[in-house]
Amino acid sequence: MKGKIEELNIEELDRSMREAKEEIRKQRFKSVTSKVDNPKRVSTLKKHIARILTLKREYALGLRTPKGK
Repeated sequence: MKGKIEELNIEELDRSMREAKEEIRKQRFKSVTSKVDNPKRVSTLKKHIARILTLKREYALGLRTPKGK
């Protein structure tokens, strides 16, 4: 997951972040209603979102150039 996100363009990063946030929401709801298959998944998704936000910030500061330009 980590190496792959650096190859995505900004639109794909946004889509990936939305999907991760939606999955976190579903996992939290599932944890309240029943037993979760993989409780560490929420933590992994949060780290994925943090990596995406870091990349987007680097693009905004000009430290890195987005792919697909």
